[in-house]
Amino acid sequence: MNRHPGGRVHPGAWWLWALGLATAASRTTNPLLLLLIVGVATTVVLMRRPDTPWSAGFRFYLWAGLFVLVLRVGFRLVLGGGIPGRVLFTLPEMGLPEWMAGITIGGPATVENLVGGLYDGMRLAAMLICLGAANALADAKRLLRSVPRALHDLGAAVVVAVGFAPQLVESVRRVHRAQRLRGHAGGGRRVIRRTLMPVLEDATARALVLAAAMEGRGYGHDTVVPGRRRLTGALILTGLVGVAVGLYGLMDGTAPVMLGFPVLMAGVTAAAIGFVTAGSGVTATSYRPDPWRAAEWAVAGGGIVAAAGVIAAGVLDPEVLFPSLSMWPALTALGATAVLTAAIPVWVDPGGERTRHLRPVGVEEPVGR
Repeated sequence: MNRHPGGRVHPGAWWLWALGLATAASRTTNPLLLLLIVGVATTVVLMRRPDTPWSAGFRFYLWAGLFVLVLRVGFRLVLGGGIPGRVLFTLPEMGLPEWMAGITIGGPATVENLVGGLYDGMRLAAMLICLGAANALADAKRLLRSVPRALHDLGAAVVVAVGFAPQLVESVRRVHRAQRLRGHAGGGRRVIRRTLMPVLEDATARALVLAAAMEGRGYGHDTVVPGRRRLTGALILTGLVGVAVGLYGLMDGTAPVMLGFPVLMAGVTAAAIGFVTAGSGVTATSYRPDPWRAAEWAVAGGGIVAAAGVIAAGVLDPEVLFPSLSMWPALTALGATAVLTAAIPVWVDPGGERTRHLRPVGVEEPVGR
């Protein structure tokens, strides 16, 4: 299969694309639309994932999505849901006290409960797979170049945390491959013991190497005086509180008018001043900043269009996005077209991504070939 790796696309574009698809998945329980979202995300990953350790972890997100789906269906059947319908089987019933919300465990398991759990589980699994696609396509370390200077240290911590899971998957695969080459086959507790310690040792070694590299590049170097740090913290905290209160005032129709937009703008202003003040004390620089080109606009736009299209379809025909549990779901043309638009990254090929076979300088091209 010929695929163009997505490693040269700005990682922020991949995350915007994935968040758009995840937003689209969160706005519907239509299984047909959710399957389409998962299919688009999987196709883009298969066609565009780079040859890097973290790209191989996408299959684990698929298994995690399947686990979430089975778990959600099981909880729905065991805890019930009060949805009447055709009874498949009856579980032993036990009622919990009123101070525990009066939940009933067990009881009749209906077809509607099973279908409802399946729809909810598919929605959660689709959102998880979309975020896993971003983790497989985007280089988390490259995101650090685009983080504002005020959030540089926080961005470094987030990058290390996000990159831990793919690196752990690669360590498990490498240790498992080495064990098979040594003839250690089989399963059970012995395999876990033989795998766990090498994986932990490899993870510790990687962490020490990363810490040494970050220290050598100046991470953790603080040039902000204590008084300025306190002022910056107060501004950012006040701004975030103002933003939260302002958003609450806007969403609550009974709140006073002055509690909405004015408080929101004051909070945004205070937070912006705090971020600018904090960023002025950070001396981090970027040797080779990532450009944002037409390819990045196309990738990010595909996810944004998918989210906007599904939201618009829900406004026009909400019953299609949230189908009845007793009827076969239908597929809306607007929602399906919007989701298919998110497959644009399959054909996006920014310059410099194709591998070129170079010959040594001074070697002539063979004649007659």
